[in-house]
Amino acid sequence: EGNTAYWRVENGVLVGEITAATVIKSNTFIIWRGGSPADFELKMDYRITEGGNSGINYRSVVVPDPLTPENKFAMRGYQFDLDGRKRYDGNNYEEKGRLFLAVRGQMSHVVGGRPPIVLSTFATSDELATVSTADWNAAHLIVRGNTATHILNGRLMSITVDDDAPNRKLDGLIGMQVHTGPPMKIEYRNIRLKRW
Repeated sequence: EGNTAYWRVENGVLVGEITAATVIKSNTFIIWRGGSPADFELKMDYRITEGGNSGINYRSVVVPDPLTPENKFAMRGYQFDLDGRKRYDGNNYEEKGRLFLAVRGQMSHVVGGRPPIVLSTFATSDELATVSTADWNAAHLIVRGNTATHILNGRLMSITVDDDAPNRKLDGLIGMQVHTGPPMKIEYRNIRLKRW
């Protein structure tokens, strides 16, 4: 379910695109309505333009968007950040919520009432800037209990341990994002979901 002004399917590929004529004021999503997975593994290939910004939301909910009430596809929840500029890809960002929960190269512990605690740093952000804007990339999420693991192109990007019980969600919707900003294009294919 999504706004067809921004989402379409071409040759078996899910395409999200913002053009100069369809620039948006707030982030919008295409939402999978096949359930609200709790513990799962999700894999997909994606390709993004150089200036593109997108993300895979999970354990999320649809929320009203005060900036653009006509946007019926705004989401709040965890996000595997995808960024053609290679600044944010792999982060765990909570859209319309607690913001950055873990940045790439970190394992973090979220306890609420303070910034996430960095438990370990296993790589630098530059070492993990592996996104290709010319070819397909492989996103892999492993989500179990209070722990979310983001893997990109076979490399561990971030691990989030969320013990902020009042603010976390342990199940919810999955959606893919097109982001505000300049024209961009994101493509998704080979989407595979395994629930536990």
